[in-house]
Amino acid sequence: MFLGGYCLSLEPLTRIATGSYGSLARYRTVKRLEKVGDFTIVGASGDLSDFQKISSMLKEMSTSDAAFDDGCNMTPRDIHQYLGRVMYNRRNKFDPLWNELVVAGFRDGKPFLGAVDLIGTMYEDDIVATSFGNYVCLPLMRKAGTNLSKDEAKQVLENCLRVLYYRNTKSSTKIQIATVSADGVEIGEPFEISTYWGYSAFEHTEYHGKRL
Repeated sequence: MFLGGYCLSLEPLTRIATGSYGSLARYRTVKRLEKVGDFTIVGASGDLSDFQKISSMLKEMSTSDAAFDDGCNMTPRDIHQYLGRVMYNRRNKFDPLWNELVVAGFRDGKPFLGAVDLIGTMYEDDIVATSFGNYVCLPLMRKAGTNLSKDEAKQVLENCLRVLYYRNTKSSTKIQIATVSADGVEIGEPFEISTYWGYSAFEHTEYHGKRL
């Protein structure tokens, strides 16, 4: 979170811009950030085809919402609740959608950020992460805090995904960042982050207490 809105970021191979077939990083231009209406962004980690199904459901819902033309549109919290019910319903059928979702939005002067997992568990917070990011990124984001500018928030996300790249053999350096604030929803194009492999811990690997 930054002052006045939220940033979302996903990394290509396992989170956003890459589609993997087993261990093969087959598709490297797949995007996993979806704009829903005028106020909301939905991002997902997990199975790509399941997220495509979720995206299709959200587009159908948005079209139906707009067709009523009654001036009452779904808020980010409404979409978060809807996705929670969808995931919980599929879980009860023993056919879950294998995704973890993040919903971010800005409506009526208030930012919103929530998460939904594959069994329908929902929560709201100022800082959320999915998948491996729960173990690596949450501590880094909590250390940075929420009293940040937009540029500072983006820098924190870049650092988080850089660490994820160091620690995840199936990730890549291409990431995508989206922001949602009073100015609207902005989904940036994927770009490459810089890396540095000169750390001594990377140069000297120890195994069973013996230096290799």
